[in-house]
Amino acid sequence: MDAIEFCKELLKFRSITPEDDECLKFIARFCDKFQACFIEKNRVKNLILTKQFGSGSHLAFVGHVDVVPPGNGWDSDPFKPLQKDDFIYARGAQDMKSGVAAFVCACVEAADAAERGEVKFDGTLSMILTSDEEGDAIYGTLEALKFMKENQILPDFAVVAEPTCMSVFGDSIKIGRCGSINGEILIKGVQGHAAYPEKCINPIHQIAPILSKIAGHDMDNGNDFFAPSKIVITDIRGGMQVCNVTPNELKIMFNVRNSDITTAYDVEKYLRYALDGLKFELNLKQSSKPFLTDKNSKIVKSMQSSVEKISGVKPELNTKGGTSDARYLAEFGVKVVEFGVINDRIHAINERVSAGEIENLYKIFTDLIKNFNSDL
Repeated sequence: MDAIEFCKELLKFRSITPEDDECLKFIARFCDKFQACFIEKNRVKNLILTKQFGSGSHLAFVGHVDVVPPGNGWDSDPFKPLQKDDFIYARGAQDMKSGVAAFVCACVEAADAAERGEVKFDGTLSMILTSDEEGDAIYGTLEALKFMKENQILPDFAVVAEPTCMSVFGDSIKIGRCGSINGEILIKGVQGHAAYPEKCINPIHQIAPILSKIAGHDMDNGNDFFAPSKIVITDIRGGMQVCNVTPNELKIMFNVRNSDITTAYDVEKYLRYALDGLKFELNLKQSSKPFLTDKNSKIVKSMQSSVEKISGVKPELNTKGGTSDARYLAEFGVKVVEFGVINDRIHAINERVSAGEIENLYKIFTDLIKNFNSDL
């Protein structure tokens, strides 16, 4: 079964997060030359597939089979893949069953080549798959990596097959991601009558001259791969929606997509300085940490070479976008990149992927495996 047909089979599974709808068992059966290990926690299913070819580096491919709910308004059944012209329409077509299909078929081809005596890969190949990336992502890839660490089988390098390309297939490889810091500020005042402001402590009036020091403030100047870490106010509320009562407190919510230059501690320190003199509470939560893979590392150079060779496009190295499971790999010391199909319809109605992209992604991953141990 080629990568395009295999992708169509994966798209038939109604694997709405955190359910896999038996998709992982289907993949395990297809990869019968690989050792399969299923890990399940809190209804989340994970699958690790491993095969040792030699004594060299351990290269892993990482992906998720869960998808977001399809929503209404599709022109066809979102779980019955429809091929029209060069496009395949279904939920998960771009995000990210096309990527999973491409690397599964590339790894199976490597195993078949080994049986034929044609193998050029001298190391360990593994695939890490989860049914919980679109949801809380707590019991998915993270649990698989914990298991691999406990059993001393963590990969050295990894490719996450998320849809990364922006407008042309091959135009983007992600070598890092921003972190995400969520925060709340509660300014405390004293409620009172608007006619007697001198008897009140109005938190709105207190924050007004300070807000410009917070809203849109850049915590750093960014660098070659990260934009500045900006404090973005997302919500302000207080009072009882009446005109004659001043509020007792004011709540401000914000987010910082932080680079590897700025930490949560830096944000807290700055805000406490800016709010000095006010009575307030500050709560911060780092929901994901930033990471950056060295642009000169073996995995980055190898992926660049394979993408340019097959697609004819020189990819941009960047850190754009939200979070992905790549952050977990980085936390475990794995050198990781992300590469996949165009992402123009991820999570959208009538999500689609071109068959040509699936085929070329399969060729890129096949080339990466075949030449991973060669000198670049």
